[in-house]
Amino acid sequence: FSKKKLSTMSATFSTSNDKENVGQNGGVPSNLPKFTPIDLTTIAPAIGSHLPPGALKHQPQPDYLDYDQKGRGFAVTLFANTGSSYMLGIFGGGLMGLREGLANTPSSRMKVKLNSVLNHCGKYGSRAGNSLGVLSILYTFYEWVGDTYEIDRYSPLSEVPMSPVLASFATGATFKCAAGPRVSALAGVIGLSSVGITYATYGVLGIPYGKMNYIFL
Repeated sequence: FSKKKLSTMSATFSTSNDKENVGQNGGVPSNLPKFTPIDLTTIAPAIGSHLPPGALKHQPQPDYLDYDQKGRGFAVTLFANTGSSYMLGIFGGGLMGLREGLANTPSSRMKVKLNSVLNHCGKYGSRAGNSLGVLSILYTFYEWVGDTYEIDRYSPLSEVPMSPVLASFATGATFKCAAGPRVSALAGVIGLSSVGITYATYGVLGIPYGKMNYIFL
């Protein structure tokens, strides 16, 4: 045979072997090099091969995790805000109780001073912690209501979130609702003013709203 005939026969033989390998391996030629860890069955269309129906049915699929685009859920936010507020109240009230206990001790004896300090720390600390904890619960609930109904859509200022504004006013009004409508409204205005001052300060300093992930801070 001539060299031309031999090359033609070898090309025909290799082509027939490729077709057999393609049929035996689900559309992927077996004589391709092994690209570990690449699975050739997943890139078969890219190299010109076609997979039979259902070839990828039993292949491992990626697992998708749930993701809340609005941030933490209501329960997580509630526990975080309430716990942080309670601890801040205990600490701040304890410092005030320490000062009052040392200033109002009836005797200069060490045991009497210690007893006075402990009594005042427990009194002021528990009162401040409980108050801040209740305020955090109310604020988190009202803010969650605002986020659920997406009241930010009705805000004239798109860069300022409205949920903290509503939550602060409703929290103050609810917290002092037993003292009468005037006191309740005044408490709501105080809460609203605290959010307004915070937003104004953040705007001047260039700090994004809600950076600390604690109530409206």
